[in-house]
Amino acid sequence: MSTVKQSIKVGLFLGIRQLRRANRSTTILIISIMTFTFLNLVVVSGILVGLIVGGNIANRNQYTGDVIATTLSGNTAIDHSQNFISTVAHDPEVTKYTVRYLVGSNIEANYKTRSDFSTKANTVGGQLTGVNPTQEDEFSTISKYVVEGTFLEQGQSGYIVLGSNLLDRYSSSFGDGFDSLKNVYPGDTVKVTVKGNTREFIVKGIVKSKVGEVSLRAFISMSDFVQLAERTTLDANEIAVHHSALVTDDQMKQRLLNDGFGDSAKIQTADEAIPDFLTQIKTAFSVLGTLIGAIGIVVGSITIFIVVFINAVTRRKFIGILKGIGVSPLAIEVSYLLQSLFYGVAGSLLGTFILYGLLVPAFNAHPIDFPFSDGILVAEVPATLLRILILLIVTLIAGFIPARMIIKKNTLDSILGR
Repeated sequence: MSTVKQSIKVGLFLGIRQLRRANRSTTILIISIMTFTFLNLVVVSGILVGLIVGGNIANRNQYTGDVIATTLSGNTAIDHSQNFISTVAHDPEVTKYTVRYLVGSNIEANYKTRSDFSTKANTVGGQLTGVNPTQEDEFSTISKYVVEGTFLEQGQSGYIVLGSNLLDRYSSSFGDGFDSLKNVYPGDTVKVTVKGNTREFIVKGIVKSKVGEVSLRAFISMSDFVQLAERTTLDANEIAVHHSALVTDDQMKQRLLNDGFGDSAKIQTADEAIPDFLTQIKTAFSVLGTLIGAIGIVVGSITIFIVVFINAVTRRKFIGILKGIGVSPLAIEVSYLLQSLFYGVAGSLLGTFILYGLLVPAFNAHPIDFPFSDGILVAEVPATLLRILILLIVTLIAGFIPARMIIKKNTLDSILGR
């Protein structure tokens, strides 16, 4: 045991001595390679996963909230909605909530100028959504996503805000099979038909969001909705809730279930409301990013292997002399392992600083503008630590193999350079 300890001490001494005498430019180059290897392992996967996570965050902020209650299958609305709303409004952990009323509708734009009924009507089918404008804007900040005109105002009647994907100039990339309104702008009048009832609305604004439930809907005030849809009750179709940090999504959901609302509404957390295919895509992107990062690890390990191998070959005579004077092979191996560990740790620490000090804040402040989401960089600490561990293990192996190859050579041959 004492012999092993002594070998380790000698190995540490030799390793530190070699690092101090190493060429500074070469050391910086190797550390840079390890840093980029680490970033490749973490960042590529983080960006791919961030595509989906960014969309999920937008979905939570603009649509579902932390918990959302929707209509049960087979029902036309949430039964006893006013009791539900009253409970939510008086819950001290609920910070914001919004109530939405939904119905299928047909929206037509050229009904005043269309004289030839053999031509196709400028019409689109969409979900008409009745909201309290102030309440909805406080909840989802929907007015921030209005790209033309303005959002609805409290107390106004006869106005409508259209989702951008209902308009041809925004949805043309979807192809000809997707119906949309042509040449409709704020200030124009459209005719909305719901269950045979028709009413004219002035287009007040266009809302463009990467959340489908926002950009594919048309919004009117709740009072206009009740009149047009002829609702005999005030039962809503969606009730979305934001809660305080004192409770989790699951706890808030359970509170509502404990109050008995699970019998009249489908209650889900924001994560549960995410479509299953998006969760599968997130998993696939994570695996893909890991595979790409694995290639980077291979490149980094080969780099370490070459550096240590060349270093050991050029110092073969010195290694032979060390063995000849009684320095154990273990001590020499430890010295080269220390060098490899130094490069791996230095590269990982520098990469971690760049990741959490520069890249993550930069992506949060300026997300990547993808067509279906605002992509961020996802770098969870446990996953990052695991990748650092993997990188260090691979680095140690890459440093040990060449050192072992040189040390196993005959001592006399090493001293004589044979």
